[in-house]
Amino acid sequence: LLRERWAQSTERLGQVVLLSGEAGIGKSRLVHVLTERVVDTGVPRLTLRCSPYHTNSALYPVIEHLQRLLHWHHHATPAARLDTLEQALRTVGLPPAQAVPLLAALLSLPVPDQYPPLTLSPQRQKQQTQEVLVAWLLAETVQQPVLAVWEDLHWADPTSLELLQLLVDQVPTAAMLHVLTFRPEFSPPWPMRSYMTPITLNRLERPQAEALIAYLSDDKALPAEVVAHIVAKTDGVPLYVEELTKMVLESGMLQEEAEHYRLTGSLSTVTIPTTLQD
Repeated sequence: LLRERWAQSTERLGQVVLLSGEAGIGKSRLVHVLTERVVDTGVPRLTLRCSPYHTNSALYPVIEHLQRLLHWHHHATPAARLDTLEQALRTVGLPPAQAVPLLAALLSLPVPDQYPPLTLSPQRQKQQTQEVLVAWLLAETVQQPVLAVWEDLHWADPTSLELLQLLVDQVPTAAMLHVLTFRPEFSPPWPMRSYMTPITLNRLERPQAEALIAYLSDDKALPAEVVAHIVAKTDGVPLYVEELTKMVLESGMLQEEAEHYRLTGSLSTVTIPTTLQD
């Protein structure tokens, strides 16, 4: 389904995929595989990551993305950073005169004298900054399709969500696929449209969990009680299945034979952490 939506986007029928699921369920893995396929074709991608530590920092994921995009080094002077910003804007065909003062303020850079000082109200400055950012992101799609991934929207600050809504409204006419990942407690603040596809990832059923275990053990059979232990303890969460299987394989309680593993220790000594943080 993700590949189909990407193919539509390359035909300038922009798409938005809403990818939801609990922690450890496979959202990042799906995005990683899609990104690998897209990057292999030489298409640019944008990754904007929301952070639990910056939920009140306006446009934090956008600022982080721009700093990576501009390849700023820690030792670079403000003048050098500003020069890089001006070059990037010219590359996508945006006139620096209006954009530079707004983006310099966003990126905590001093505005040089050749640009008019900002005299806007805070609300108007925010609005114009968002408009410039939308224009910049959409300008990337003129030459070739773009994959834009917004990770962990449940941690997004309100201003980033406002910007994303502006982008989402422009998607149908752009060669861009937006993939938005979030946990079930997040509810997108915009109405569903025909170009939006919701995908909810559910926990693995027992056959799927067993298939993942077999893959991780290189299809060398584990004892039935070991498989049952992993399936029961991990409750269908792929990340837990993966990590507990690795723990068991590395625990020293399994003896590797020609075509299978033999249990030599006690499963009671292997535990799965009770939280994702653990």
